[in-house]
Amino acid sequence: MGSTFIILGTSVLAVLLAGYWAQRYLPPPKPKIVGIDLGTTFSCVGVYHAVLGTVDILEVQDKHKCIPSVVAFSPTGQVLVGYDAVAQEEHNPDNTLYDAKRFIGKTFTDSEIIQAQKQYPFKLEGDQDGLVHFVVKVNGSSKILYPEDVGAIIISTLREAAANNLSAPVLKAVLSVPAEFDARQRNYTKKAANLAGLEVLRIINEPTAAALAYGLHNKLGLENVIVVDLGGGTLDVSLLNVQGGMFLTQAMAGNNRLGGQDFNQRLMSHLRKVVEQRYGKPLTDREDLQGLLLHVEDLKVNLTREKESEIMLTLHSLTGKDKDIVFSEKITRDLFEDLNSDLFNKVLEPIEIVLKAVDLTIEDIDETILVGGSTRIPKIRELIEVFFKKAPITSEDPDLAVATGVSIQAGILGGMWPLTVSAVELPTRVKKIHV
Repeated sequence: MGSTFIILGTSVLAVLLAGYWAQRYLPPPKPKIVGIDLGTTFSCVGVYHAVLGTVDILEVQDKHKCIPSVVAFSPTGQVLVGYDAVAQEEHNPDNTLYDAKRFIGKTFTDSEIIQAQKQYPFKLEGDQDGLVHFVVKVNGSSKILYPEDVGAIIISTLREAAANNLSAPVLKAVLSVPAEFDARQRNYTKKAANLAGLEVLRIINEPTAAALAYGLHNKLGLENVIVVDLGGGTLDVSLLNVQGGMFLTQAMAGNNRLGGQDFNQRLMSHLRKVVEQRYGKPLTDREDLQGLLLHVEDLKVNLTREKESEIMLTLHSLTGKDKDIVFSEKITRDLFEDLNSDLFNKVLEPIEIVLKAVDLTIEDIDETILVGGSTRIPKIRELIEVFFKKAPITSEDPDLAVATGVSIQAGILGGMWPLTVSAVELPTRVKKIHV
């Protein structure tokens, strides 16, 4: 009997030692499942690496890890995605599709479609079920695409980039969606991935993914967590109960028409007034306006890091007798904040609403997480910190937090050690309150 225990003990020790040496010296297995954040304005893909326990958000296009969620069709039928699609948007607005996520799996009345059409240069139509599709012109003929078709094209680009980065086929994925998405919207998002050739193993809520990115799933005690997600076009605030990997959405509120694009437009309007005052004529040329808009985005980004930034571009439509006009103007962070002060303050509205919905005070909130590129704006961070009387968590890149979290979930489902606690989202009937 004693020899049996010795043999058994030796065998167990050998297995443990083999596992230790394998983890230390053998190359880790390649990730089997990718995590995809199919966003309204930007999309990205990531993987969880075994052994290291780290997430890598992969380069997709021209060294960019996030690409615009934009798809365009040239008159001859060439399909352009991401930055390539944005680059030609000015000359091909009718065939350049964006904001598809706003329409996926969602039904609209005829009047709602008419109202939505006012906001987009491309054509919207509704089918007999109230689902919206887009109409583009290719080779002189009309081509119909549903939001899931547009999503599939974007996901295919992400999948191809992941396969190139990993030097291996990519067949499975975990996706993130807004917490407010109902079953049909989730199914149509899944359909987009299926059309791109991916098997979807799981769909998790974006606030849950953000909490995963910050490691809140590893905490044992019950915590109340507020996730503020402010991207290019939408603001979403979610209140989560988190305990030991279990996530329960307690309340949701947001503004579907507030984001970085609105801040850009305020700065754009100011600069157009400066141009008109300086040169005596309004700026109406589409090329010049597009160039100005691109510079405005750079200005906004620079002002998150610097107190002052300068814009400089050639305005071809204001050409003088001898040469083009080079327009330059310095913009301070204080001016940018003044132009957007009312919009920045609106960020607090849905936060107040979710607290009121569950009868909690700011003292009841353990953590505040910031997600989305627009939460980089110093004034917005300051407003949130003052409101909660403590600083929000900002250690993760807000643009990549959701992608990071969904990649962690993908790694867990793929059995990539070191294993961590998987996210378990408890069912909820909470509806988003729209501001």
